[in-house]
Amino acid sequence: MSKKIKKIFIAGLAVTIPIGLTLYVLFFLIEVMDDLLRIIPHRLHPDTLLQFHIPGLGIIFVVILIFAAGLMMKSYLGNRIVQMSEAVFHRIPVIRSIYDGTKQVMDRMFVHNNRSFKKVVLVEFPRAGAFTLGFVTGPAHRRIGKSTGRPCTNVFIPTTPNPTSGYLLAIPDEELVEIDMTVEEALTYVVSCGLVQPPSLEMRPGETAAGQKIY
Repeated sequence: MSKKIKKIFIAGLAVTIPIGLTLYVLFFLIEVMDDLLRIIPHRLHPDTLLQFHIPGLGIIFVVILIFAAGLMMKSYLGNRIVQMSEAVFHRIPVIRSIYDGTKQVMDRMFVHNNRSFKKVVLVEFPRAGAFTLGFVTGPAHRRIGKSTGRPCTNVFIPTTPNPTSGYLLAIPDEELVEIDMTVEEALTYVVSCGLVQPPSLEMRPGETAAGQKIY
């Protein structure tokens, strides 16, 4: 009887935890977006006008704000305003670094339609003999290759179970190990702490776990 209860409880956890975490993240994002409405004057705030709060209005506000910014960028006056704002940001040391870095990332992701992660590789990290998944983001800066004497590649090493943080490593090309895995499969593998095995990682009878060198 106790074993049956335990199995039912575990089955319930397997169903409720993913749903619960998804709802928690969703409600958190809605709350964050709603907090952005605080920039609106109190007398014009939707809660003041409607006399009650509607969750999710912040999301609509952000979408409208982004769309308005896009329309503004299409006009001459809008471009001039953005250029003046950039000129102000560039005069502030810390703000300049944050703005330039963020703008370059956004330009690569959306303006130039480039994929952030180009392919998945295995690298020895954090020590020799221990391998982890990494995402190739592009060739390393030429000064890095000049200093090391070898061509290097930028590889992002994500942390688990939160892949939004991690390490950026410049690794010599000959030390990268190719793995037959898509970016989506690798992200699933990282988020699940290795519990979810992508089809590309499932070994067939007679296969070995050795990787194949890229170069």
